[in-house]
Amino acid sequence: MVIQGRELSEEDVRLIQQLLEDHPDWCRSRLSQELCSRWDWRNARGQAKDMSARSMLLKLEQKGHIQLPPRRGPSPNGRRNQRLAELAPPAGEPIHGPLRGLRPLLVSIAAPGSADWRLFNGLIAGYHYLGLRNAAGENIRYLVRDRNGRPAACLLFGAAAWKCAARDAWIGWSPAVRGRNLQGLANNARFLVVPWADVPCLASHVLGLLARRIRADWQAKYGHPVHAIETFVDRSRHRGTCYQAANWIRLGETAGRTRNDRHKRIRVPAKDVYIYPLAPDARRELSGR
Repeated sequence: MVIQGRELSEEDVRLIQQLLEDHPDWCRSRLSQELCSRWDWRNARGQAKDMSARSMLLKLEQKGHIQLPPRRGPSPNGRRNQRLAELAPPAGEPIHGPLRGLRPLLVSIAAPGSADWRLFNGLIAGYHYLGLRNAAGENIRYLVRDRNGRPAACLLFGAAAWKCAARDAWIGWSPAVRGRNLQGLANNARFLVVPWADVPCLASHVLGLLARRIRADWQAKYGHPVHAIETFVDRSRHRGTCYQAANWIRLGETAGRTRNDRHKRIRVPAKDVYIYPLAPDARRELSGR
C-alpha cells in the first residue's frame, strides 16, 4: 500500500499492530510520534511528518488493518475552527475601483502565531464557504493587502490530492512515481477575495503574483520546490473565470466522489480540475521522465 506518499509493507503494518498491543496506554499522537522516529519519516527540512503519520493511521483504520485507541476527548480542531469563525473580523470598508488604484499589492506569508496568521484564519473561517480546516503536511498561507494596507485576499496552498485521473493523465506518472514525486505539486485549497472588494481582475492578478513566487517560497520553507500548482473548482458555485484569466489549464473534471467514498456511494458536485505549471519542464520533473 501507498498511504500519505509512503509505501507500507506487511512488516510495517505488523509493527503498528504490535505497538498498539504492547502500549495500550498510548494515545494516537504518541503512536504517530513513535513511527516518525523509528522510520525517520521527515520532510526535506528534517521535521518529523507527524500529521502525515496521523492521517496514515486513520486511513489504515478505515481499511480495517488496525484499531486505534479511542480519542481521549473531542477534537480540538473542531472547537478551534468554530472559535475562529466566531471571531472573524467584521467586514471592512468597501473596496471599489480599478485594479491600478490598489497596486502594488503587498503579499506576505502568514507565519504561525503572528497577527497575519490570526487575520488569515479569521477571514477564511468567517468568509470562505468551506471554512477553515487544518492543512496537514506542507503548506503556505498567503495574505494579500492593497497598497493602503487593507486585506484584499487570502490563499492557502497545501498538499496535492493523492489521486486525480485528469491530472495524473496530464502528468503521465505511474502510481509509484506519483508516490515519490507528489510533494512537487501543491494544491490551492482556499482562495478568498474579501467579499467587500469589487475590483475587476483582482483575483486573476493575485493568482499571477503568487505563481511567480511560490516556488522560491516553498524552497525556502521546505527545502524543495514545487513544479506545478493545482486546484479544484466547484462548478455549482464558480465558473473558474479567474483561473482561466490567469492562464491555468483546465484538465477536465472530477468523478463527483470524495476521498472517503469507500463504497462508491457518496455523490458530491463535480469539480473542474485546473493546473498551472511553474516551469517549462514541470511535467518532466513530476513524471520523472
